[in-house]
Amino acid sequence: MTTGKNDQADTACPLCHARAEHFQTIGARTYFRCPCCELRFLDPALRPGRAEERAHYLTHENDPDDPGYRRFLSRVTGPLLARLAPGSRGLDHGCGPGPALAGMMREAGHEMAVYDPFFAPDTAPLRASYDFVTCTETAEHFHDPAGEFKQLRRLVRPGGWLAVMTCFQTEDSRFAGWHYRQDPTHVVFYRAATFSFLASAWGWDIDIPEKDVVLLDRPRHDVDS
Repeated sequence: MTTGKNDQADTACPLCHARAEHFQTIGARTYFRCPCCELRFLDPALRPGRAEERAHYLTHENDPDDPGYRRFLSRVTGPLLARLAPGSRGLDHGCGPGPALAGMMREAGHEMAVYDPFFAPDTAPLRASYDFVTCTETAEHFHDPAGEFKQLRRLVRPGGWLAVMTCFQTEDSRFAGWHYRQDPTHVVFYRAATFSFLASAWGWDIDIPEKDVVLLDRPRHDVDS
């Protein structure tokens, strides 16, 4: 493993487009870091193809009826439910093959739509707007985080919520051995500061109710699309 700068050219951050710098090379995989939004990301040339991504997703065991998986998802549904009006309308963006979170929100009395580029590819839900949008264990897969978050921002109505759950990157010294990095479909890694950057850029409020969960609140007066 090497750290710091090397002979490789710098590249643009895929989230904020600032000039990023070499971060670490681990085996055959090179990572960059952005000094502006603090994103860490895999060299774009090394991202997996769609077939490889889909095949890997199918190895995940995300049974909607599994109590352990539901407890895991409750880390985001619990704080979100505490902030929603009864009968709110939401979208589970990146729902996967078993949309467990959407089912949990329906059980709590909310209307849900789902979208996933591999397992629920109908794009009709992306033409609507919602009281809340959830994005759980999905943002780390974004090949175009700038474009994806632009879309997520648009999907949330003024006064609504964007709830994201992803494992925050913290200590650089532990990056090489970090289990989250070792998933071949994880290509971008966020810090709490990355979401603070987004919230500031958008003019939204931010709350991190617990580790690896962020709630972004769109102000009611924010009417830009």
